[in-house]
Parts: sequence; structure tokens; C-alpha cells
Amino acid sequence: MHIRLRNVLERCIERPRLAHLPSTSTKTDMRALAILGLLLPLQHHLVVGANTFAGSSLYYAAGLRSDERTTLLSGMQSAGMKVLRVWLDGQSYTQKGTDIDPFPDLEPTTICNGVASCYNDTVLERLDDLMIDAHSYGIKLIITMHSFNALAAGDVYGKEYGTGYFYEQAYPQQAFDARLVHILNHVHTTLGKPWKELNQYIFGFEAENEAMIGKGQEYIQQHQQWQCDRANTIHGQLGDNSGILVMTGGESWLSESVQPDWLSCDALDVISIHAYGAGDLETSAIQPYVEQAQAAGKKLIMEEWGACYYDTENNDCPSGTPLSVSARNANLKSFANAITGAELAWLYWEVLPNADPHNGYDYEIGIGDPSWSTLQGLAQEALQAPGAFDFSAYLL
Repeated sequence: MHIRLRNVLERCIERPRLAHLPSTSTKTDMRALAILGLLLPLQHHLVVGANTFAGSSLYYAAGLRSDERTTLLSGMQSAGMKVLRVWLDGQSYTQKGTDIDPFPDLEPTTICNGVASCYNDTVLERLDDLMIDAHSYGIKLIITMHSFNALAAGDVYGKEYGTGYFYEQAYPQQAFDARLVHILNHVHTTLGKPWKELNQYIFGFEAENEAMIGKGQEYIQQHQQWQCDRANTIHGQLGDNSGILVMTGGESWLSESVQPDWLSCDALDVISIHAYGAGDLETSAIQPYVEQAQAAGKKLIMEEWGACYYDTENNDCPSGTPLSVSARNANLKSFANAITGAELAWLYWEVLPNADPHNGYDYEIGIGDPSWSTLQGLAQEALQAPGAFDFSAYLL
């Protein structure tokens, strides 16, 4: 929404009720209320006074050592970042230049299907520590409970069912739901409460990062119910007033990330967008999806985006000639301003607690890297920008 329109509406809404107005102001306020009457049908989903915010993902955050956690969280706090998105996939070696403390998958050798002794809770216990540290920096976690990456790489579900039957057959869905229930009921080792009750530490849960992403957009469209079924499982554990959001986990680009059946799924609170193509990172491209979500009564968030380190197309970033710092910073500003211009909160992929080693697909920015101050400033600006969706009740 244009700021000028927002200001008019705020002035109108903030006025006392007409019956209590002095007679000298009646004409002025009648005029203001008439304007409001014309505008509200067009802007009936307006969130007056809401702001956007920023955050980051770090898929291997459970492996961070104490000093690395401090570096990451203090850096995020300095940028005003409010949310850190973490995964549960096991990691056994250095990631993105970070010397991690290795940890196994939650289901390291077999599909557990609800057998408590079968799960290896190491990753959950690591995140117990992380969420307490994060809370002290004013940061909450998004818990990504599985990833298509792990499935495609041949984890216990991938080995048994591949990337098709996993989404299509009843038993793997039943067993996966049991995994979700196990995570939600994990009792925090320090706080003594299950995760599903920790709304001061957890922003949201999502069943899977980029579910079905490797199967193509048509497959996702044909299997939309999988996402809603998993959301129903999560919501069934959280209840109606948990203070924790149920999220989708995103897809490859704008149109793939926002599916019609997800907009009508009662158990889903937030539709997560992942977008890296420059054409998707424009306000005019994002705005129609904001309007769709508003019309459906859902929240929308740009959960993944990044500015490529190389001179390739932004969504094709495995290698190339490094951009100059000024060129990359210009891209960062352009993309972030487009997202903020569409009044969306966003999470960057990814902020690192160390210098970016520039290997593999490279969107990462390490704290202290040449582009860190630019990203830091953009995140700070997001806190002051108007937001189409009010997340204030879910932030510290």
C-alpha cells in the first residue's frame, strides 16, 4: 500500500467516534469518514501500523559451537534481524567454512514411525541450546522439520520411498507425521516444556523445506494436499492459540510457492516464498501474491532470497566471475528494496558466522564480509518499513 494512502487511513481511524466530536470538527471528520468509507472496501485487509522485519536461514545452525553462535546471533541482532530459520538434517563436516560440531539425522538409520527410542534427539537437544541463546538476542527460530534436500540425497525416507512415493503413499505420510509429532512434543532439556508450547522461542514450524521441489511445478500442483495434511498434523499438536505459526517451507519461485489450495487450507498460517530469479525480485511481481494472501486471510513471507556472488544469472549461481563489491551491493539493495516495497518481511539466504569461502551456490554473506554492512543496513531498514501482514505478536 502506498504510504500516502496508509497515512490518510491512519488519521481517519485514530479519530474519536463521531458522537464525541465537538461541533466545529464535524464537517472535517465527516469528510474524513467519507474518504474512509470509499477506501476501506478496497483495502479491507489493511494492517495499520504493522512493519516488516528481516532474518536469516542457516541450515546447519544445530552444529554451531558456542563462539560461532555468539558471532552469528550478535551479528543478526546488530542488523535488527528477528528470526533464524534452522533445519534438522544431520551434518558431519565443515559447512560453508564453518567448523561445526557434527550431529546425526533425527532418524539416522531407519524410519521410526513414532517409536520414541528409535529417534536420535541430538539435533533437537542442540537446538534447545540455540533457541535459549537466540532468545537472549531477541531472535526466534523457524524450525524446518525435514528437507527435500535430505530426501533427494537418500535419507531413510529417500532410500525407502524415493522422491515420489514419499508424497504419494499412505505409509510414508503416516510415518512422517509421527516424526512431526515427535519433534513438536520434544521436551526442552532446560525449560522442561515441549517445543509446541515454546512460543517465546519458536516463531513457526514447517514440515519440509521446498517439498516436492525436484518434481516440478505440475507435480506440486497435483499434490497440494500433502502440504495441507502435514499442516493439519502440526496444527493438531499446537492447538488453536499456540502463538506459533504453521508455515509451508517455500518452493522454487513465486508462482510455485503460492498454490491455491494452500491459500484455502485452514491449518496453514503462512505461505513462504522462495525466489532467486531477478524477475521475481521486483515489487510489481510480488504484489499480486501479497493481494492473494490478503484476500485468503493468510500471511506471506519472503523466506528465502539472495544476491549471487558471481556475474551469472541470479538464480543460476554455482560458479562464475565474482562481481565487484559495489555491483553485488547494488543487487542486494535492489532486491531487498523490492521485497520491502511489496511490504513483505524477508529472510536472507544465508548469514554466516565466518567469512564466506565462496564455494558452491553462493548467496551467503559472512558477518564482516565486504557486503555485510549493506545487508545489515537493509535489515535495519526493514524494521521501519510498513508491512502488509502483522507479525508483531510472534516476534520478541
